[in-house]
Amino acid sequence: MVRNVVSGGDMTDYKNIPEYSDLSPSQFFEDIVPQQKPIVIRRFASHWPLVSAAKKSPQDFVSYLVSFYSGKKARVLLGHPDIKGYFFYNEDMTGLNYIAGEERLDLYLGRLLELSAKDVYPSVSVQSVSPDEFFPGLIEENKVDFFPDVEPRMWIGNQVTVGAHFDGSDNIACVVSGRRRFTLFSPEQVANLYPGSINFNPAGVPVSLVNLHDPDFERYPRFKTALENAYSAELGPGDAIYIPMLWWHHVDSLGKVNGLMNYWWSGTLAKGAVQPKPLDCLNMAMLAMRNLTPRQRDAWRAMFDHYLFKKNVDPASYIPEQCQYAIGKITPKAERKLKDDFIERLKQ
Repeated sequence: MVRNVVSGGDMTDYKNIPEYSDLSPSQFFEDIVPQQKPIVIRRFASHWPLVSAAKKSPQDFVSYLVSFYSGKKARVLLGHPDIKGYFFYNEDMTGLNYIAGEERLDLYLGRLLELSAKDVYPSVSVQSVSPDEFFPGLIEENKVDFFPDVEPRMWIGNQVTVGAHFDGSDNIACVVSGRRRFTLFSPEQVANLYPGSINFNPAGVPVSLVNLHDPDFERYPRFKTALENAYSAELGPGDAIYIPMLWWHHVDSLGKVNGLMNYWWSGTLAKGAVQPKPLDCLNMAMLAMRNLTPRQRDAWRAMFDHYLFKKNVDPASYIPEQCQYAIGKITPKAERKLKDDFIERLKQ
């Protein structure tokens, strides 16, 4: 069990995440990924020059990154010291508690070092930037055998907290500088996490409205069950964590100079992902069924269970192939026709 502090100094016992080292790509993709359970991979990227530089000092980490810098500006998030690193909604949820702007990354990284020497400082973060775009040549010197054709994303900031959210893709997140604590919840815990709006949120996907470090159990009583079923692990430079699709993850960056590289290789965030995305479909389903009664919704649940989730029998097993369309294998022409039909219906 892992013990972490929550509200009022209380301790919460989290479940351990299984740990591996020296895991081969074939073992990972053939044995681990099909299980859709999180694991920690220690020393996943310990051979990277980027990680070696970070282990020497934050200054070496920054200097190594800047040596590849392309000169392009990136989107930078800035939060007042009062938010204590927790990028979230503002108090009445009419907006967000941070601002965003464009900045040169060499200046941003220099400023990050300056802030690390201060006792009171704003929260800053650069999120999901392309190494090929901003640090060309970096990936060539810092490769992993697992993903020869997947471009990673980079995240760099100080002591920032991202509330529990999910990704629509499988994800390996590798800490390259500082330390990060990951708290994970399985997809089945969704109701106990009290996720917020699909369409207005700080992360591009719904985030839990409960502050993990200061939970309001009177307002969110089911969150106690989520905590009882939570997993946690702390990672240092070179360590990685596999977070399966739709697993909720709360992330605390623990150091004043933190860096992370992550790989999305399947699902909605993968290159060439199928459109529309499942979250788009959920949005459209809520729009289409908003006026139905509870009993009518239950009836549609049975229909979804049959056609989409194939709970009892696969419809493709008895419907002739030429009549299946989206039920089975679909031709590009038929897929295009379905999408065009949707477009016309949504115009009404």
